[in-house]
Amino acid sequence: MDLKQLQTFLTAAETLSFTQTAQLLDYAQSSITAQIKSLEEELGVILFERLGKRVILTDEGKRLQQYAQKMLELDSEMKKAVSNEQAQVVLKIGAQESQCVYRLPSILQQYQKAYPQVKIIFKPVHTTEIAKDLLQSGILDVAFISDVYKETPMLYRERLIQEQLIFVSAPTSIKGPFLSVHQLSTETMLLTENGCSYRNQLEAQLQQEGVMSLQMIEFASIEAIKQCVMAGLGITILPKMVVEREIAKGQLIELQSSFNVKPIYTDIAWHKDKHIQPYLSDFIEIARDWYRAL
Repeated sequence: MDLKQLQTFLTAAETLSFTQTAQLLDYAQSSITAQIKSLEEELGVILFERLGKRVILTDEGKRLQQYAQKMLELDSEMKKAVSNEQAQVVLKIGAQESQCVYRLPSILQQYQKAYPQVKIIFKPVHTTEIAKDLLQSGILDVAFISDVYKETPMLYRERLIQEQLIFVSAPTSIKGPFLSVHQLSTETMLLTENGCSYRNQLEAQLQQEGVMSLQMIEFASIEAIKQCVMAGLGITILPKMVVEREIAKGQLIELQSSFNVKPIYTDIAWHKDKHIQPYLSDFIEIARDWYRAL
């Protein structure tokens, strides 16, 4: 079975005439008959019934018609993609929500002035492991990894910045700006989804200290966490960049604590064997420069 046979079959299924199909495709009618017969023998079914001068598509032919159309469309899509004919360049970036909301907009604004034709797709990357899998599989071109440092031999990584994790609460929720280890076991903790790098660090440290929080409430959004903390529903731990504005406005306060959580770092990473196209190289350089200026 080849694509030429499928195109012949689809034309015949539409015209229901081998003579007309031969005229449209500029083949001899005997060639049309031979191609259809070859398909029928390969599939082990009858695709057309010949009733006198009439040609009728069988149920098996109708099923093949659907798949043949998809195969020809996919063939056309493939040829456009590999030849870059009218194909849009896509840059696939992975990052945590905190980076997407508070850092990347400025980088993207600068980048799109230089590359307005590039389509940008974001995918969530909460941990080193997720970033590694998505970069190695080619699903992502580049990722911003915010996590404690872990070995990733297949990735090329550059350190951009150390993130400061801080505890915050509403101004009236905690007596005094100091958070003791004991208080951590009695306060309601508002946390990001399970698997997020800084939640992982908090839980690992809690376990090491033998501290179990009385109640944890999980949110999918950092903004939802901040709103609930400001409403006095509990305390949280977040990168400082996420809450700087609310602290400046007096809506949240930073809590000092003897409870130490390992620092996390934001790195930019890509697969070490990846071919770096100019549009990707320039994005990496813009990101480097922006983080250096922080």
